[in-house]
Amino acid sequence: MKLISGSSNPNLSRHLSDIMGAPIAEAEIRRFPDGELYARIVDDISGEDVCVVQSTYPDHNAVEFLILTRLARDLGAGSVTGVIPYYGYARQDRVFKEGESFTARTMARHIQLSCDRVVCVNLHKEAITREFTDERCLHVSVMPQIGEFMKQHDIRYVLAPDKGAVEYARQAAEAAGCDYTNLEKKRLDGRTVSMAPKDLDVEGKRVCIIDDIIATGGTIMRASQALKDQGAGSVFACCAHGLFTGGGLERLEPYLDGLYSTDTIENPTSRISAAEAIAGALLK
Repeated sequence: MKLISGSSNPNLSRHLSDIMGAPIAEAEIRRFPDGELYARIVDDISGEDVCVVQSTYPDHNAVEFLILTRLARDLGAGSVTGVIPYYGYARQDRVFKEGESFTARTMARHIQLSCDRVVCVNLHKEAITREFTDERCLHVSVMPQIGEFMKQHDIRYVLAPDKGAVEYARQAAEAAGCDYTNLEKKRLDGRTVSMAPKDLDVEGKRVCIIDDIIATGGTIMRASQALKDQGAGSVFACCAHGLFTGGGLERLEPYLDGLYSTDTIENPTSRISAAEAIAGALLK
């Protein structure tokens, strides 16, 4: 097996290569002056099982993924697996208003044109896997790895910011060996979220808020404040995908004692690698 590292996740690709003992094929990826992508795979990959590691967020990364997977197919790869650390448009997973695009489905239909299988990490909704035909999409979770990381930081309570993230909190808490529950979240509009905290026994404890994605940080800020109001000794936050849009990272810092994410989106908070979870799926 050979890996092809796209430009979105070079560190994750190296970790994956080390774990699997799979070399990274030499490739040349650059942009023309007009912004269009130039891609060349230098190594001979004919007959090889190839894994293209590339997120599909933001849009230019999605185009790169499509070009690289098609290129691997054109160069005679025996099989092509798309490893998508962060699946762009995962939150557009249904049609709310007539005439809207079901963009998560649209992405799936295009991705599978050049891929024999796809590995996705902590999709916002696991149901997206059904938009790929022939059970072609494998869904893996990095929450056990996040839980192991939290265990090293003596976290005593894991909290999901809402009911939708409870399963992720359970996975992390199980690995960390601590309790878990969720806060009650009510979204008032696209920008406003109110938190209705439960009566939690967090007095003096080190608490970690777990979610799949942290974008603007509004949910985490409200959850952190609710926990501190109930006497939590310190509040941390961990997520699979650290988007931190619109200055979210800077806004969160005053509210938390620590903020960590995985390398599905590489940024300064990426202290946990998704490589182990991905390798487990690829080696099945």
